[in-house]
Amino acid sequence: MIVITGATGQLGSLIVASLLERVPGEEVGVSVRDPSRAADLAERGVRVRRGDFSEPNSLADAFEGATQVLIVSANELGGKAVDAHAAAIDAARAAGAERILYTSHQGASAVSLFAPMLDHAATEGYLAETGTPFTSLRNGFYATTVPFILGQALTTGEIVAPADGPVSWTTHADLAEAAAVLLADPGRFDGPTPPLTAPDVFDLQDVAGILTKLTGRTIRRTVAEDDEWAAGLTAHGAPEARMPSMQAPDSPRRPILRMQRTRASSRESARTTCQVPSGELSSTKMASNGMPARRKKTRDTTPATRRRRRRLGRKRLTVRQVNPNAVNSTRQ
Repeated sequence: MIVITGATGQLGSLIVASLLERVPGEEVGVSVRDPSRAADLAERGVRVRRGDFSEPNSLADAFEGATQVLIVSANELGGKAVDAHAAAIDAARAAGAERILYTSHQGASAVSLFAPMLDHAATEGYLAETGTPFTSLRNGFYATTVPFILGQALTTGEIVAPADGPVSWTTHADLAEAAAVLLADPGRFDGPTPPLTAPDVFDLQDVAGILTKLTGRTIRRTVAEDDEWAAGLTAHGAPEARMPSMQAPDSPRRPILRMQRTRASSRESARTTCQVPSGELSSTKMASNGMPARRKKTRDTTPATRRRRRRLGRKRLTVRQVNPNAVNSTRQ
């Protein structure tokens, strides 16, 4: 049996739906905090049991008989997140699961300046130490984060944010499909997967151009100083207390949206991309070096711009910080 946690959440529900297109409902179980919200799944033959990361005894029942357990990362930060993930991992192993899958992030790193990446890296490390076969789904940044960054752009005609770089915004549906493909074919990836991302990348200048075409109104991109932008968020209701949570513990304050580009290990790996081998995915692609497949072309084709894009193709992106209102965008 394949057991999925967080099955009534935004990502988990889509994973279950995609998986049910590939395996019978009788082979799927879900672990949810409120079983009444999964009544529709029970009607389709899915085993629905209550499970809460903070209550290990409940997980023992929810994971009973599981051959695979997919742990959707907790909606927490720091020690609470890692403890929750460890509890779920321990329960899956105790239930006899032959493989554990975990929804991680393409930027997972123990030295990242973006706090959630530390949690993902710690969880991956814990998984590796258990000795149980595991697959870590290195998911890209959720496309649903973009509206948080836009702010009042559709009203003011201006996207105001600190300096940024291109990001491979990826839909929940594509990431869910990737997870379902891997669950339906156990062992396709052992350990961390290549990054699971959309094929194109966009910076906020690109986003402004897209909005201009869609709305018929000129949307400008304006670069703001970090402090100015943070103050604006606070003035519009963003909790000031959440600002420090976006950075690594004991690290100096860093730019909120700025991207740090680091050189890829080799030119060859920077050019290499792949899709899930079955070819079942619609648009989710995986770049072997952490980069999305390619940058989307724009109408600016000057020599200087082409040189810049070639340089970007040989580098990978590490996000330092994002909008505090979207802290949980790397979660379920």
